[in-house]
Amino acid sequence: MMNMQPSQASELNSNAAKFLLTIDQSTTATKALLVDESGKIAQQLAISHRQYYPQDGWVEHDPVEIYNNVKAAIRGVIALAGITEQEIAGLTITNQRETALLWDRETGIPVANAIVWQCRRTASQCSELRERGLEEQIQAKTGLLLDPYFSATKWRWLLEYAATDTPVEQLMAGTMDSWIIWNLSGRKVHATDFSNASRTQLFNIETLQWDEELAGWFGVPLQLLPNVYGSDYIYGYVDEPELFARKIPITGVIGDSQGALFGQQCTKPGMAKGTYGTGTSVLMHVGSEIVRARDGLVSAIAWGLGGKVDYALEAIIHCSGDCLNWARDQLGLYRSFEELEESVSKAGDSGGVYLVPAFVGLGAPHWNAQARAAITGLNRSSDRHHILLAALESIAYQVDDAVKLLEQQTGLPLKELRVDGGATANDRLMQFQADLLESRIVCPEAAQLSALGSAYIGGLALGRWSLEEIACFYKRDREFHSNMSKQERERRVSGWQAAVKAVLANEAALHEKEQSHELSL
Repeated sequence: MMNMQPSQASELNSNAAKFLLTIDQSTTATKALLVDESGKIAQQLAISHRQYYPQDGWVEHDPVEIYNNVKAAIRGVIALAGITEQEIAGLTITNQRETALLWDRETGIPVANAIVWQCRRTASQCSELRERGLEEQIQAKTGLLLDPYFSATKWRWLLEYAATDTPVEQLMAGTMDSWIIWNLSGRKVHATDFSNASRTQLFNIETLQWDEELAGWFGVPLQLLPNVYGSDYIYGYVDEPELFARKIPITGVIGDSQGALFGQQCTKPGMAKGTYGTGTSVLMHVGSEIVRARDGLVSAIAWGLGGKVDYALEAIIHCSGDCLNWARDQLGLYRSFEELEESVSKAGDSGGVYLVPAFVGLGAPHWNAQARAAITGLNRSSDRHHILLAALESIAYQVDDAVKLLEQQTGLPLKELRVDGGATANDRLMQFQADLLESRIVCPEAAQLSALGSAYIGGLALGRWSLEEIACFYKRDREFHSNMSKQERERRVSGWQAAVKAVLANEAALHEKEQSHELSL
């Protein structure tokens, strides 16, 4: 697990190579970005991929489509920038975490679509492990709650239901970063980094190894899994004739939320960031020692750099920006984000309407996989503007719950939250977030923080920058400060908590009814 020596890395850093090429493979799209010598994004291109919902609570992606999009995005961004491959110093990768797939090492073909982090199909497997009394031991080893969110039960499901015709020794298991590395390297390198490995529920975050006991409990053979390295490791070289004639080093591999933590320069204990994407990750850097999570938080590896590992505490929100996608795509309440902003401005306030976006269960602090979404507080005068504002505000309420939990468990009051992601462009949401948190919300000048974090780490690996130089890249753009009265804040939060309690009570009642029905049979 040692990194390439600095002398070797420097040989790769040609004076003619001005750019780092970063792949940001997210839940809804794949981006290719070129980051210049000043640490800024010089050009970018995004290509969306299809979302598959074969059953209620199931979410899938086509790995072949995603890899084809990786190649198309690389070709496209290079053409847009008008550069040559000689100007590319290295390729870095940041990716949606926990999304799991299996593929045939001989044919290179996935056995089925990838199971996305949002997918809840393996809830029964988690219940089985819980009934066996293994939850506490699993959390002690991995820092993670026993939940379908993570990769291990996804791999087990694929082994049981999708890979029945392929010998196990012919299979490879990975997350999206592993799939991309394997393909880009000409099918030579099967690897992942510490941050992604730590999200699989098969990796021991204390020993920093795949854990044989965990693999046995989950039913996933260790030989299927990738090698694990630091984020600044030189993983191999691009060997893809469709893309480049020369071999470009692959480095700077990191999960998207941890990438954003590094991109936001939250490199000291107590610093935290919130990434507002399909879901939201609120991640706090806690230093070089594990802080054991409780009450709905998870412990995670932030990154491995320079032969050392840093840790983080995370609050995971399953559905935030995706709630706005639902309101647009399924309900047709707006068509563009400009129209969304216009609509919520007409609402004034939400009129007592709350939307709890438990479309795929609730994450921190509840971690209830069976909970389902609800809109509460509707009255005869409620209209689409109120529903849209409630959808927008649900993001801030969930982040508020998450931050309070982090503060309670670390004893560190959060003075500021550094934020990134598409929803941070909405000033109303950011102001409401500051009002709820009573903390400063900081939006940086740069966008695409996950990609920049990956690029910065790649730059460290290739000797382009020092940590001190990277720290200077961070620039503040907009700040928001609380100006809501305590009484108004308490009134709104009380309404939100009542809405969440109603959702959880409804789920409990349905569960009790189902159990009664099973007993009667």
